Amino acid sequence: MTAIARLHRSELAVPAIRPELFPKAAAGAADAVFLDLEDSVPEAEKDRARANAVAALGGIDWGRKILAVRVNGQDTPHFYKDVIALLEAPGDRLDVIMIPKVGDAREVFAADLLCSQVEAAAGRARRVGLGLVIETAKGLAHVEAIATASPRTESMHLGVADLAASLGMRTTAIGGLNPDYAGPGGMLDPWHFAVARVITAARAAGLRPIDGPYGDFRDAEGLEAAARRGRALGAEGKMAIHPGQVAALNAAFQPDEREVAQARRVLAAMEAARLEGRAAVALDGKLLDIASIRQAEAMVAKAERLG
Repeated sequence: MTAIARLHRSELAVPAIRPELFPKAAAGAADAVFLDLEDSVPEAEKDRARANAVAALGGIDWGRKILAVRVNGQDTPHFYKDVIALLEAPGDRLDVIMIPKVGDAREVFAADLLCSQVEAAAGRARRVGLGLVIETAKGLAHVEAIATASPRTESMHLGVADLAASLGMRTTAIGGLNPDYAGPGGMLDPWHFAVARVITAARAAGLRPIDGPYGDFRDAEGLEAAARRGRALGAEGKMAIHPGQVAALNAAFQPDEREVAQARRVLAAMEAARLEGRAAVALDGKLLDIASIRQAEAMVAKAERLG
């Protein structure tokens, strides 16, 4: 199972209860936008937010962005209403339905089944993808099975705020470091295990791993550091809770010209070695082999998608 290749450096959350923000998000620089029906919408406003999201699917030009809607959880009375309304809407511009607080593979199977039934009944021309948000202890424990539960799944996302609550972590921040974690002398990253596990499960299943948001949108330095950590571990991009975070995330997850140039040198050196019947070669004093080709090809392919 391999997800559709899409640019996914930044993923901007937009409350579906705020339709005046939709055109700004569509015109902005985020690679992906998700209209949120879940946590950012009060219970009394769920129906109105759903109607706003449905209207926005065909009423706004979203360009080449990944367009997603985060529906309410399967433990609420809103989930099935959200899915049916979105998939019965005219057209097929919706790319992904994001499912929050996924706890095990059965929930993904149930979501896939509902989507298949509604798509068949509505005559939808294009199958919608799934984006699975891992934000509970149960979901993190079952993340490998969750990642392979449906061929619809395109991406896995880390929901840090709810995960912190589910794990009983002593913090009220959304992402970021905690001075209590390392004790005197330095600060370690308390999110390392969760981020690494979600990324590993996603990559093993051929999905795009998306790191969780950084809540302090005024802390540019902290955001950049968090993005670099996610990138170093293999994340494809990061969720943004404010449009002011998008440019920094795009820059952090975009290979720079030097990296791309070096990747092209690696490919050229390995091709020369192949023609000579060798499986490895030295370049700039470092050994290259078949694994180096895969790494370089991935970087060049991403740069080409970025134009």
